[in-house]
Amino acid sequence: MKKKEIQDLAAEELRHKEAEMRDEIFRLRMKRSASSLDNTMLIRNRRKELARIITFLRQKQGGETR
Repeated sequence: MKKKEIQDLAAEELRHKEAEMRDEIFRLRMKRSASSLDNTMLIRNRRKELARIITFLRQKQGGETR
């Protein structure tokens, strides 16, 4: 997801997206441990997206906007 797309989501949607991303990262890590994950960069990219989601969620809860 792009920064602008994440920024436009409501707080509830961000919480839902956060849960989805955590689940996806878990599944990717399990695939990697079973050595069936071809592109290991997916894990890194998903973690970065999760960090962006958490950042915007905290900004919305704290009332900060940029």
